[in-house]
Amino acid sequence: MTENTQQHSSIPEPELPKTYAPAEVEGPLYERWVERGYFDADAKSEKPAYTIVIPPPNVTGSLHLGHAFEHTLIDALTRRKRMQGYETLWQPGMDHAGIATQNVVERELAKEGKSRHDLGREAFVERVWKWKEESGGQIAGQMRRLGNGVAWSRDRFTMDEGLSRAVQTVFKKMYDDGLIYRAERIINWCPRCLTAISDIEVDYQDDDGELVSMKYGEGDETIVVATTRAETMLGDTAVAVHPDDERYAHLIGKTIKLPLTDRSIPVVADTHVDPEFGTGAVKVTPAHDPNDFAIGQRHNLESIEVLDERGIITAHGPFEGLDRFEARSAIVAALRAEGRIVAEKRPYVHSVGHCSRCKTTLEPRLSLQWWVKVEPLAKAAGDAVRDGRVNIHPADLTQRYFDWVDNLNDWCISRQLWWGHRIPVWHGPNGETVCVGPDEQPPTGEGWSQDTDVLDTWFSSGLWPFSTMGWPEQTEDLAKFYPNSVMVTGYDLMFFWVARMMMFGLYAMDGEVPFRTIAFHGMVRDENGKKMSKSFGNVVNPLDWMDKYGSDALRFTLARGANPGVDVPIGEDWVQASRNFANKIWNATRFALMNGATVEGELPPAERLSATNRWILSRLNEVVAEVDGLYDDYQFSKLSEALYHFAWDEVFDWYVELTKTTFMAGGQEAEDTKRVLGEVLDVTLKLLHPVVPFVTETLWTTLTGGESLVIADWPKDSGFRDPAAEKEIETVQSLITEVRRFRTDQGLQPGQKVPARLDLTGTGLEAHEPAIRQLLRLQPEGEAFSATATLPVAGATVALDLSGTIDVAAERKRLAKDLAAAEKEVAAANGKLGNEAFLAKAPDQVVEKIRGRLAKAEADIERIKGQLERLPEA
Repeated sequence: MTENTQQHSSIPEPELPKTYAPAEVEGPLYERWVERGYFDADAKSEKPAYTIVIPPPNVTGSLHLGHAFEHTLIDALTRRKRMQGYETLWQPGMDHAGIATQNVVERELAKEGKSRHDLGREAFVERVWKWKEESGGQIAGQMRRLGNGVAWSRDRFTMDEGLSRAVQTVFKKMYDDGLIYRAERIINWCPRCLTAISDIEVDYQDDDGELVSMKYGEGDETIVVATTRAETMLGDTAVAVHPDDERYAHLIGKTIKLPLTDRSIPVVADTHVDPEFGTGAVKVTPAHDPNDFAIGQRHNLESIEVLDERGIITAHGPFEGLDRFEARSAIVAALRAEGRIVAEKRPYVHSVGHCSRCKTTLEPRLSLQWWVKVEPLAKAAGDAVRDGRVNIHPADLTQRYFDWVDNLNDWCISRQLWWGHRIPVWHGPNGETVCVGPDEQPPTGEGWSQDTDVLDTWFSSGLWPFSTMGWPEQTEDLAKFYPNSVMVTGYDLMFFWVARMMMFGLYAMDGEVPFRTIAFHGMVRDENGKKMSKSFGNVVNPLDWMDKYGSDALRFTLARGANPGVDVPIGEDWVQASRNFANKIWNATRFALMNGATVEGELPPAERLSATNRWILSRLNEVVAEVDGLYDDYQFSKLSEALYHFAWDEVFDWYVELTKTTFMAGGQEAEDTKRVLGEVLDVTLKLLHPVVPFVTETLWTTLTGGESLVIADWPKDSGFRDPAAEKEIETVQSLITEVRRFRTDQGLQPGQKVPARLDLTGTGLEAHEPAIRQLLRLQPEGEAFSATATLPVAGATVALDLSGTIDVAAERKRLAKDLAAAEKEVAAANGKLGNEAFLAKAPDQVVEKIRGRLAKAEADIERIKGQLERLPEA
């Protein structure tokens, strides 16, 4: 089935501790992998390439469960491909995280009583670099704990010299092509971070606010408008109504008095206004609302800014200097005093945008910013998926992708920060602008200065698939490893990052896609399916679970829950169960080693093997084929389940147990079984390795004497199948399971031995009698044997002598009591379900619960009656 090309000529006597101690194994083992260069990637290699870039975590971050989840999936993919003979590159790196990092350093400065302005731009940026070197990137050490097989020698940072060159090159090219421009538009402004943020960085949530209806104008020229942001009325420059709304036909084209000011504003007709909503009239504040800005453009209205960058009222008058929320209350009070308040609704729950970084309520604000013209880029990104050059997995997320890229607005890429890629444009004394490429000299002379803004962080991370490989230079790495094979990321980054990478990749790489497949995964949630949040108190530090249960246990739990594109609930009990699985693998391999399991030599010919050995080899090949198919479909949950049940249920609980009598008997069959058991463990450990690398590496190298599973050959399906042997062992399992159930029903202890007569005539199971007796704790009949219970099972007959093993009278009494309780439960349930009045009032879930109790009680009655019938006479 597999070639063991790394095995030594002789395998030393195995030495494994009785229990597996992850803390003693994982750290040294990982460092050994790194030192031996297993994770390095060679661009000169003739092997086919397999490339995945890490979604670059923020330099300010630390490993959270979302990272651990995503990294586990990527690591599993790359480990398998490496074993399959690919030149595998898992590209690591970090994102400079503009706003987040600047905020961290500014908080540090605040502790010293300073601001970034006290340092100045150059000194502040130096301070951030210093922080990055000393404190940033702790996640790299945590990635090693998890076992990430990344090419550490290629580690990149979005602001290192090479990536900065890529950013400047793309900006210059797009600027020259007319795809980057500067314009005054309404943007999302954070008064706390003091910068613009993009639409996709806005977190919308329902807030309690107020809806105020107020009168503008006087007498017959009165018009009522409503707003949740009364403070912006100071910047109103019109009231808009629908052109077909007869209620306001007499006002269109006229001007009315704007309350609390000395200005009059026009009433304009615009089809954007919904005459059925509210009063059918809306206030127009072009400088502080995107829809109003559009109306203002159509009607050539003035844009008056009344809020500064910190959300402070700047309009002259009694409200000047007030915070926006203070001004809101003060303005409503002033309007109320003038009798202009028509209605007030509090609380008024409505959706409000918040900064995804600091949670501050955002302000729409008119601002001069840099923009990307996305229409041609977005069309190319959509076409690449439509024509099949890029596949989205799972497929049902494809439409969501189209819904986004087909409706993209131009992207605001400038940020009013100091930390980041500074926009490579110089402004001259007479309004000139010059965009400078990486090999060009900026203009000099009096009055020339570089633009003060920096680029949105997603601009540089959008270049990640090719900038990490040396672009714009045509490097060997780029030729070998681009495009990426697959992009593994959360569906929440479809818009933040994936669409950006698609647009930039197709543009910068002459139409070549950045990756062939996009594999979306879900979000990690707590065991109740609730989002993890500090405010909920349910955030888990994955390092705690790794310390307690081992990295393999965490990885297996995460992979086992990973259905494509679906959120993943996780609880500590599940990690503990995965730790138990690792222990099971350990104990079973120790048993195999102690009984001489080997991978030396060829497998014995099938015709010489027992049905048990042919069955497990047949199942082994089926599992290899199944796991390969599931990996290729990114079905991590299903492949983990398949491996779990094959390893635990079939290999450890059945095959290993069935071989014990064979080893005790010795002879040729025992020798053959040693080789088959070695093969089964060899392949099973290889199949498990990508998900649980540490325990499998430790066991496999001991079993085979091979150098490392990291570079071992991935198993292949030899095509061997034996349906007859599978059916035969299924019959053995059925017989043993049924008799075990009977023993349990009779109150026998698992290890309690019982005299029994087995009649296997005609079943074809005669060769299995020693194993059946061993697993069922059935003794030979003996001279005083008297069958007190007879079971016909799977064509065989099992006669048991239970005399002296149980107190029949006491058992009958116990079962009679249980039967009475079950019958009482049936009567009670039937009483409720037969009551029409109850059924009419009871919630559906209550009725279903009662029906479930009825079904269980009826099953209990059937089971108990069967137990009573099978009991011997007292």
